Amino acid sequence: MHAVLARLDLDTQQPGTWLGAWSEDPDAPLITSINPATGEPIAEVRAATVEEYEALMARAVEVADAWRRVPAPRRGEAIRLVGEALRARREDLGALVSLEMGKILAEGVGEVQEAIDIADFAVGQARMLYGKTMHSERPEHRMYEQWHPLGVVGVLTAFNFPVAVWAWNACISAICGNVTVWKPSPKTPLCTVAMQRVCNAALEAGGFPPIFLSFHDAGTSLAKRFVADRRVALVSFTGSTAVGRRVAQVVAARLGRSLLELGGNNAVIVDDSADLELVVPAVLFGAVGTAGQRCTSTRRLLVHAAVADEVEARLAKAYRQVCVGDPLAPNTLMGPLIDEPAVVAFERAVAAARAEGGKVLSGGATLPGPGHFVQPTLVRAWHDWSLLREETFAPILYAVRWEDLDEAIAWQNAVPQGLSSAIFTADVRRAERFLASTGSDCGIANVNIGTSGAEIGGAFGGEKDTGGGREAGSDAWKQYMRRQTTTINWGQTLPLAQGIRFGS
Repeated sequence: MHAVLARLDLDTQQPGTWLGAWSEDPDAPLITSINPATGEPIAEVRAATVEEYEALMARAVEVADAWRRVPAPRRGEAIRLVGEALRARREDLGALVSLEMGKILAEGVGEVQEAIDIADFAVGQARMLYGKTMHSERPEHRMYEQWHPLGVVGVLTAFNFPVAVWAWNACISAICGNVTVWKPSPKTPLCTVAMQRVCNAALEAGGFPPIFLSFHDAGTSLAKRFVADRRVALVSFTGSTAVGRRVAQVVAARLGRSLLELGGNNAVIVDDSADLELVVPAVLFGAVGTAGQRCTSTRRLLVHAAVADEVEARLAKAYRQVCVGDPLAPNTLMGPLIDEPAVVAFERAVAAARAEGGKVLSGGATLPGPGHFVQPTLVRAWHDWSLLREETFAPILYAVRWEDLDEAIAWQNAVPQGLSSAIFTADVRRAERFLASTGSDCGIANVNIGTSGAEIGGAFGGEKDTGGGREAGSDAWKQYMRRQTTTINWGQTLPLAQGIRFGS
């Protein structure tokens, strides 16, 4: 058994349905967790049965009815305890993320830190669920708005952030008075089991109810049941645009709410005044970090023709120095792709780029041996390739040259996705042009930093085929609550709005 599992009190076979206590049906199918660095199994997690799912949802509704009655600052205290518990297990949980998902240890630990950060943020937000007070047009009337819990929030997460994305949702959902039910990716089941153990132990020790519930689906039938379930007031889905579109349709058909974090196809624009000492490390991290398996990964580099040769040469040199290998090793900068289909998608994209006449400046090959390793790849491309409109979840960066900034911004925006974007420039006018309403059409627009590495204080999400959802900071909490407008007549007459007179 791997040492990380022992430290987190996990063994080679785990129950996978949490209803306030672990439930385990011996007839339920098993999900095998695979180490993407070796291709070998790590452990097995038992999926939920239909009966367990129904018991879980009944439990969620029951707990939600009690949790909504707890004052919001007290709910914040519960999340404070969760944050402290995660701090105490940060290194071990980060190592598990690296072991099961494949991102390097620094990123695995950093992902757990994101969960801690959002817990800290949520504790403060618990005292700031503000509603507005408005002046009524009627005398002796007071009008204001307040925010109430939704009830049960459903969260479906992807493999690439098996800890942080759940925490973004669950911590904010909890202080808003909701119970969160989690259906994780079957590619990273152990991260879910470990997080549920740590967080729910902290809640129980603090005298709080089990507000975080979870189940695993060995196929897709329970996930589909979950999305269609009218007991789930809000469905937060992170994944592909194709699946997200179907989720939105199912939820909309029952008039539920959906929060979608879907595909990204992010570009960095570099002009001829840019500080290349900033450009190269930012682009390298954005394109190579997590082996290009982030929704915010840099996939397109739009560089001014005057500096294109130098930028390409610097990046090609940096790419050749990237150490690819065991994500738990201290010198590794890039781990494996998640599985064999991801490697196949990488190979197809590189072959398509070559077929289009692109020049591979660095990388372009898979690596021999066990595991799902590929080379970080830099390709000289042209803006009108259909390939550039697609999101390949792999460390492939397409470098395109431009001569006019408006042209570069138009090329950036000419893809279906609209998540993250960045410009590197020393010209304040060009920066403001990029940030204007006619500039970047993405939910995130950065100046002199890359497309990856969003802070939890801001609302995270994008436009167009990215889905339009917003998670984490700013006023994203409002998506987890329902708004109610209230008017109080404290006088002794009954004037009507708009000056209407009815009867005598």
